[in-house]
Amino acid sequence: MVFRDARFLVLLYLAAIVIANLTVAAFGPAAIYVNAFVLIGLDLSCRDRLHDAWQQRGLTWKMGLLIMIGSGLSWLLNARAGQIATASFTAFGLAALVDALLYQWLHRHPYLVRCNGSNVGGALVDSLAFPTLAFGQFSLLTSALQFLAKFAGGFAWSLILNRSNRQQVG
Repeated sequence: MVFRDARFLVLLYLAAIVIANLTVAAFGPAAIYVNAFVLIGLDLSCRDRLHDAWQQRGLTWKMGLLIMIGSGLSWLLNARAGQIATASFTAFGLAALVDALLYQWLHRHPYLVRCNGSNVGGALVDSLAFPTLAFGQFSLLTSALQFLAKFAGGFAWSLILNRSNRQQVG
């Protein structure tokens, strides 16, 4: 299935980052909740699939490069998205680190437990860092609502990615 192909997951991951950054640059904070559910939830779950695909084969540098390329593309496509791209790069870098550590820690559990368990940490870190860096101030309500949207979106995407995996195996 297409969701098991690392190349497709890389393109999906990059498209989600770039679209999220450009819509926040265009529409401001109003775009962050829909982005959090649809696009960032997708990125968190794709990151976990890429973790499985790249484990022992350059996971750390490949994820770092992927985050850098996504932010760089956002900036190149819209120079006014510079602050958003920088906030995204920093928040995603921190979130990916936490997500990867939790995902690896949960390695003996089924995919849905690994993915959603690690998404809790990744979504929390990203929800605290991104809006604070992107808009220059901390808001507990904004961070909490973003966290809920990212976790719920990540859960929905994990079910889709898990179903895709089960169909391929079965």
